[in-house]
Amino acid sequence: MLVVDDETPARKRLIDLLAKDQGVGRVLEAKNGVVAVKLIQEEQPDIVFLDVQMPGVDGFGVIDALGPENMPITVFVTAYDRFAVQAFETDAVDYLLKPFGDTRFEKTMERTKARLRQIRAGDSVDAGAIGPELLKLAAKRARPGEIWDWVVVRTRTATRLIMAQDIDWIEAAGVYVTLHAGGQEFLYRASLGSVASRLDPFQFVRIHRSSIVNLRSVASLERRSHGEFEIELKDGTRLMLSRSYRGDVEAMLGQSL
Repeated sequence: MLVVDDETPARKRLIDLLAKDQGVGRVLEAKNGVVAVKLIQEEQPDIVFLDVQMPGVDGFGVIDALGPENMPITVFVTAYDRFAVQAFETDAVDYLLKPFGDTRFEKTMERTKARLRQIRAGDSVDAGAIGPELLKLAAKRARPGEIWDWVVVRTRTATRLIMAQDIDWIEAAGVYVTLHAGGQEFLYRASLGSVASRLDPFQFVRIHRSSIVNLRSVASLERRSHGEFEIELKDGTRLMLSRSYRGDVEAMLGQSL
């Protein structure tokens, strides 16, 4: 068992909880991603509790350094917002959202032990506890530029840097897309699909064949006919959530609309 967290109190809490479990043997600890990579390679623990946000080599960097196929059963320990958590929940064996209670930890251990039993019994499951799509995303996040933090918009006279998190929504415009950010519009030459593949899927979601929305910019959703919804953004913009993309939004929220 390995606990990886740069904060000593956070590591100690997990180690203390694990010490109460009679089914847990030796517990190793790492205060950063570099040490975690070394310990995983040398000690080959069955399970790792991996903090997502650490200075230097973070949790995603650990996965990228070792390769998803070489990861032990992995439980994310994260302070990410609720949209990220829902994505982890969909694709990972489990996560722990800081701060977490004893009951939540016990639930995580039940799931993790069940996965370990499957692996030891030779069942056909992925060796790592993290789903393959999330591992691919983790690897992308560890490489600068794979997931856009900025969008470079060129005009005749200047080059603008638009922070991705400031984009409220995006609409297809032929061979271009229009980025709507803070009441301004910016034309960017790319298909809507290619832009979508570079945006944070924990924040942006396709709502129509011609539009993507930043969920953090959404104020409300109003039900319309035939399973469709009208989305109102915080700036008053109204967009249509088509029935074919409703499932994607519900999956991101982890709740039915």
